[in-house]
Amino acid sequence: MDDSRRRPGNLPADTTSFVGRRRELTSARALLSRTRLLTLVGLGGIGKTRLALRLATEVQRSYPAGVWRVDVAAVERADLLEHATLAGLDLEHAAARPPLAALTDQLYGRRLLLLLDNCEHLLDPCALLVSRLLAALPHLQLLVTSRQALGVDGECPLPVPPLAAPHPDRPRTGPDMPNEALELFVDRAAAALGEFTPTQPQAHAAALICHLLEGIPLAVELAATRLRTLTCRQILDRLDRRFDLLTQGNRAAPARQQTLRAVLDWSFDLCTPQERILWTRLSAFAGSMDLEAAEAVCPDAQLPPAAVLDLVAGLIDKSVLIREEHGARVRYRMMETIRQYGRLHLGEPDERQALRRRHRDHYLTLVLRADHEWFTAQQATWACRLDQERPNLRAALDFCLDTPGEAGAGLRMAAALWSPQLGADHLEENRLWLARALAADTARSPARIAALRADGWLALLVGADEAAAARVTECRALAAELDEPRASAQAEQLAGLAALFADDLATGVQLLEDTLARHRADGDHGDAWSALFLLGLACCLAGDSRARALCQEGLELCERQQAQWARSWALWLSGLQELLLGATAAAARRLQESLRCGPPAHNRLGVAQCLEVLAWTRAQQDRAPEAAELLGAAQSLWQQLGTRLPGVGRLLRHHTDCEARLRRALGDEAFTRSVQAGRALAVEQAVDRALERTPGCRSAATASPLTGREQQVVRLVAQGLTDKQIAALLVVSPRTAQGHVQRILVKLGFTSRTQIATWTTRSQR
Repeated sequence: MDDSRRRPGNLPADTTSFVGRRRELTSARALLSRTRLLTLVGLGGIGKTRLALRLATEVQRSYPAGVWRVDVAAVERADLLEHATLAGLDLEHAAARPPLAALTDQLYGRRLLLLLDNCEHLLDPCALLVSRLLAALPHLQLLVTSRQALGVDGECPLPVPPLAAPHPDRPRTGPDMPNEALELFVDRAAAALGEFTPTQPQAHAAALICHLLEGIPLAVELAATRLRTLTCRQILDRLDRRFDLLTQGNRAAPARQQTLRAVLDWSFDLCTPQERILWTRLSAFAGSMDLEAAEAVCPDAQLPPAAVLDLVAGLIDKSVLIREEHGARVRYRMMETIRQYGRLHLGEPDERQALRRRHRDHYLTLVLRADHEWFTAQQATWACRLDQERPNLRAALDFCLDTPGEAGAGLRMAAALWSPQLGADHLEENRLWLARALAADTARSPARIAALRADGWLALLVGADEAAAARVTECRALAAELDEPRASAQAEQLAGLAALFADDLATGVQLLEDTLARHRADGDHGDAWSALFLLGLACCLAGDSRARALCQEGLELCERQQAQWARSWALWLSGLQELLLGATAAAARRLQESLRCGPPAHNRLGVAQCLEVLAWTRAQQDRAPEAAELLGAAQSLWQQLGTRLPGVGRLLRHHTDCEARLRRALGDEAFTRSVQAGRALAVEQAVDRALERTPGCRSAATASPLTGREQQVVRLVAQGLTDKQIAALLVVSPRTAQGHVQRILVKLGFTSRTQIATWTTRSQR
């Protein structure tokens, strides 16, 4: 007989194959070797039980007294928990003896692993039982699964994520990009059909199903069983009604696990009444949200603003919300399945409409504030924040443009959000919103002029010259009709930009000089810088002797206002000016400094311009292979952005001259290879090449897998501080500090605090 069958315990045999989870198993095994209480925490249907059973099976040789599972989900009352544990461990119990005493007496001195499965509905009784068992039984280890951590001293919670399910159309960024969810789908489809070998279209549709279900194992399995009656494409088309679709589960499973809706009903019922209200109202958000947004949108007479913070914490604890750190701010995200469930419980149409209006009001205020504070030290922060809020901004604009009487707010929002200063990415999408807003609200107003200017600017960038000309004409006519100074200056600036793109530099210089004078008179630093930048570019291309002074003035204005995003553009213009004067070394320094001004993801248009002009610079420095690679990287960005390269007519001639020079230097074949190599680079890799650094030269903070708080803890561990000392310094509980250290060890693949200290020292060097 196999030795494993004689080993004590009651683990059930697998009835289906176990898919994926290599990383989670590695982390869990490492933690189990260092803690007596490991809790697998996650959303219902995420696979906690299956992961726990596989982990228990893999480690059972380490427990002479066996590995035992107690299914707490079957226990309905707290006073029966200890009795159920005795029964699960197959222990005797005299009726007159307290069950806890019987447990501790019979288990004392025995090394075993006890798996308490599905504890969320008896959280406090389970926490009390676990605390008493750990105190009384020094050789006992506990593995717990729950939708919420127990909150017991010494507990090490390990969040269980969904299965990996990358988007099938998204380029891979690393050598190991598994699609565990698709592997599970194919496996369960084969079990349902007897055989399933998907064709390429079927595989693509299946991968999309897994992506849209966000890798939730139960949802993926339920979708796979639908292949008995539907094709992959038909399942995909019905995922917007997923709670009606994913209903045919394993009839042998508990009722709460047989359908996707039943799983979430169970989670919803475990929440307090106010947590349920917040869950449903947070479903009005798209993507993620911060605490400020939740406190602005969700409260009313039923839900006071002061309660939101604690309720958010409760939903995080129950795995309804996912906490994510973004620099100095924390954001909260709902998985789409949880969001759709929340929307099913939102209530009457009037309540939904009021909630959507509060959501719109919050984001309109946010956008107008960003526009007002744009040319300040907050510029980079706003660029990042607005990029994070893009899904919510889309939802707010949809509300404005689909709801009678709200179009005016939509026009103000579109004009302020995607003005020329902010329109550095998503160019075609931005134009679609502006077109919808302009069509929905035809009132003659300064907001319309701002929207016309924004749309005209973007039309020039994407090469829609006729549309841009129409916007210039309408913008100038409306400005003359309204006789509003700032609006008139904006209209003339758009006309000057159009002349610049048409290579009519004389007209462009004249119009932009007039615009600059008007903005200076108004005292508007942001508009003045914009006009100053465009006038400097026009003079630079025209060979006007004022170009250098204008470049310097624009750079100094950015530095006085500490506007880093605008400073990157000012440095680009200064680099271009140096190149056109033949100072290639100075040009390269300015362009590289521009690329260092901020994360490239928030200014891809600026990065493309820098890579392009730096390629011309390297070509003139006889560094042909490097120049061709940079040219390819810039081409890739132009294509991704949907803009013409590089925009202004005279700049396009410089690109053509550079390409001809590189072909002569390298030959057609070598030139093409270098350009293709550049096109294959991700934007961060292209910036690394341009700055002449390798990825390993980045700071430890950039390259580290740790969060900001975990990096703080790492530095304190490296100083030799204990968990208690770290907790005091960070004003957290010792248990929280211990949890941080445990997660750091897992993420870095270490087993001791000494290894953390050594790694920190090496990273700093």
